[in-house]
Amino acid sequence: METLNALAEGFAVALTLQNIFLALIGCALGSMMGALPGLGPANGVAVLIPLAFSLGLEPTPALILLTSVYYGCMYGGRISSILLNIPGDEPAMMTCLDGYPMAMKGQAGLALSLSGVASFVGAVFATIGLAILAPQLVKIALLFRPAEYFALYVLAFATLGGISSTNQAKSAFASLLGLMLAMIGYDSQTGTPRMTLGLLHLNDGIDFLVVIVGLFAVSEVLIFLENRHGGVDHKPPAIGRVTPPLKMLRFTAPAMGRGTVLGFLAGILPGAGASLGSFIAYSLEKKVSDKDRTFGKGDPRGVAAPEAGNNAAAGGALVPMLALGVPGSGTTAVLLAVLLSMNITPGPLLFTDRPDVVWGLIAALLLANVMLLVMNIPMVSLFARVLLVPPRFLMPVVAMISFVGVYGVTGSSFDLTVMVIFGVLGWVLRKLDIPLVPVVLGVLLGNAMEVNLRRAMEIADGDWTVLFGSALAIGLWAVALVGFVLPIFFGARVKRKMRMEDESSVKD
Repeated sequence: METLNALAEGFAVALTLQNIFLALIGCALGSMMGALPGLGPANGVAVLIPLAFSLGLEPTPALILLTSVYYGCMYGGRISSILLNIPGDEPAMMTCLDGYPMAMKGQAGLALSLSGVASFVGAVFATIGLAILAPQLVKIALLFRPAEYFALYVLAFATLGGISSTNQAKSAFASLLGLMLAMIGYDSQTGTPRMTLGLLHLNDGIDFLVVIVGLFAVSEVLIFLENRHGGVDHKPPAIGRVTPPLKMLRFTAPAMGRGTVLGFLAGILPGAGASLGSFIAYSLEKKVSDKDRTFGKGDPRGVAAPEAGNNAAAGGALVPMLALGVPGSGTTAVLLAVLLSMNITPGPLLFTDRPDVVWGLIAALLLANVMLLVMNIPMVSLFARVLLVPPRFLMPVVAMISFVGVYGVTGSSFDLTVMVIFGVLGWVLRKLDIPLVPVVLGVLLGNAMEVNLRRAMEIADGDWTVLFGSALAIGLWAVALVGFVLPIFFGARVKRKMRMEDESSVKD
């Protein structure tokens, strides 16, 4: 009952003309950006952060805009997967396996609309799960002391690569780089500048916004300049009928249900993300339902399961971010930076100090998913036309938004220089196949990690065993160890299986 009352108050916040308009704009922009191969939700949200700040939006409207973009990108990622057999992002990889064969059979519209329905089912269930589970997780979080929080942050870094990671050494290097960047600025205990190179601009540290826009948006522009690729190599197939028959919906409903549950469970694990949710959902559905060996040849259940899974995982990743302040995925790490930039600290106190932000966001997510379902079925042909726009027209817009937006927020030409430096750094890291998200997480959580370590040491009078002094802390360390070691043994196998299934689909 308490949750329903809080949700009703959230709808009172979300159902204003401004917030409805922002959700609508976010859904449309997200769907179009998600359709572009390689851009993905993390890049899509990062590109639009300067816009949200330059508009002077309050925390709740800004989050509504950016999370609508997030969900829109998750919806839009399947467009290029189905029409071109090119995943819009990694979670959409599994949708290629049966989505593209459906398009080759003249059922592109049915595949797109079915994936829209499955995305809606997964995302709505995840949002309801967020409303139910996050307040319960907050009660557990109230048991955390500095030592437990330090262990929790270690867990976030250890598991960030997820099961699909193949090189934990690179993830560890990226995390250490992020932690080093977080040390720049005044020491929180002594007040002395650290690693500032004598530059007064760095005394307060590096702005989250500058780091994220540089690593994601500017590096994307540099990657484009390097490759200088044009538009789409071949014309997408005709869309055809876009309204799925009731018989098809009934046929795929069990697949949506199973994919939703698996995806949500994968999403709430720090670092697992939508890729794992999509892969598990497809793999299980294939084992359960592929009696006639139709998967990989255009089976609608092969579209419904991974789409429900990756969208449920996207919503599930918001649970640890809001309740514990630990992002569950790369995109939620970007959203965490937005909250911190607005002086809002996610965690147990967020639900009591700023319930308008939490419940307004949850209500807006439900509203945005309805908008996305309504938009993505009749307007799917319009969104598909985004694939015909050459990147040489899109990348200058990305660069303009990045520079104008960051300067509009900070008013500092020095920050523009730092943003370009991080853009070059992001380009280099991407060339070396080093993940960017651990760097962002290090910058976001580094100071809090240091503060909690120092507090734990002061409370225990320098006894380091306090870090393992409770059952909760030991449990967190154990999960962190398993989360870091497991991908070393199984990550390459999972990744290889995903690639093999994708390649076999292309050959067929």
